[in-house]
Amino acid sequence: MVANGYFPPLFSVAPMMDWTDHHYRTLARLLSKHTWLYTEMLAAETIVYQKGNLDRFLAYCPDQHPIVLQIGGSNLDNLAKATELANAYCYDEINFNCGCPSPRVAGRGCFGARLMLDPKFVAEAISLIFANTNVPVTVKCRIGVDDHDSYNELCDFIYKVSSLSPAKHFIIHSRKALLKGLSPAENRSIPPLKYEYFYGLLRDFPDLTFTINGGITSIDEANGALKAGAHGVMVGRAAYHNPWHILGHVDSAIYGAPSSDLTRRQVLEKYQVYGDSVLGQYGLGPTVRDIVKPLLGFFHSEAGNGLWKRKADSAVQTCTTIKSFFEETLVAIPDSVLDSPVAEPQYGRGDLFADIHNLLPPPYTTRQENVI
Repeated sequence: MVANGYFPPLFSVAPMMDWTDHHYRTLARLLSKHTWLYTEMLAAETIVYQKGNLDRFLAYCPDQHPIVLQIGGSNLDNLAKATELANAYCYDEINFNCGCPSPRVAGRGCFGARLMLDPKFVAEAISLIFANTNVPVTVKCRIGVDDHDSYNELCDFIYKVSSLSPAKHFIIHSRKALLKGLSPAENRSIPPLKYEYFYGLLRDFPDLTFTINGGITSIDEANGALKAGAHGVMVGRAAYHNPWHILGHVDSAIYGAPSSDLTRRQVLEKYQVYGDSVLGQYGLGPTVRDIVKPLLGFFHSEAGNGLWKRKADSAVQTCTTIKSFFEETLVAIPDSVLDSPVAEPQYGRGDLFADIHNLLPPPYTTRQENVI
């Protein structure tokens, strides 16, 4: 157990814009008690300028703990103010975004992955956030940006930020970001994964904590990363598109808890109560479509999945409650699927990290002058 009473972040779901909202996190917590959940990235300016409407952006159900607020920005005053405003919502950590490649963020916003080119500013921002909160502050970054993609440059960034700020935990997305010429989606697949960089950091910075992110799509692979030495594993879209088979196994396969006998039907019954309680909470939203969006991968690879999705696409246009949505759509799913507890984890590339320690880059030599 960590100090706040939660298990450590051996497994977390990545912050994803327009995806890891309150609805998805509610579903995720029904499936796993111990997975660490992240908000979508919130710009510091949004928090500051919406301070009269903060519940819409920052409020969450207490059972979503452990939960991390991810914040982005390049204005130090706003980062400090946003952190102070967020304190009332009692997040378990604050994560500073240095990895988002979106043009809206890295371009006009001048933050996200672009900040990896200015580690001294990142250290100043982390220090300022830390001074305005009483929870740990972590960093999520890439392994490089554009042509600044050597292992030594990554180490320089980690060394400067950790030396000049209280940041001791880094979540490393194991692809570099190309800020020109690639969309955010392409940045998740085209730059090659370099897990050897991540494991090089474990070797060269033994006093820091590192969580691996990028390309891990199964519990099998997550366990492989942990066995190879990773302090934590962060999974993104796989946990969104296939929540039952990913999150349904985290507590038992990652944390060693007893296997759950919860069925899909029982999860959906609880989710229905939640969904109908928040429907239209903010006037025009959330809508039925908003609330059922996280469920679109709930029957991934199961009998009736295709028909259910077609029914769901029609039902979100006509149903006015989550209850009526389920009544109209769940007839497509066999009872055997709805009433079976989660089965054995789906196999992945169990040997993904088997030879990683033979592929590490040459050791990093600390360059003290870079910190001054």
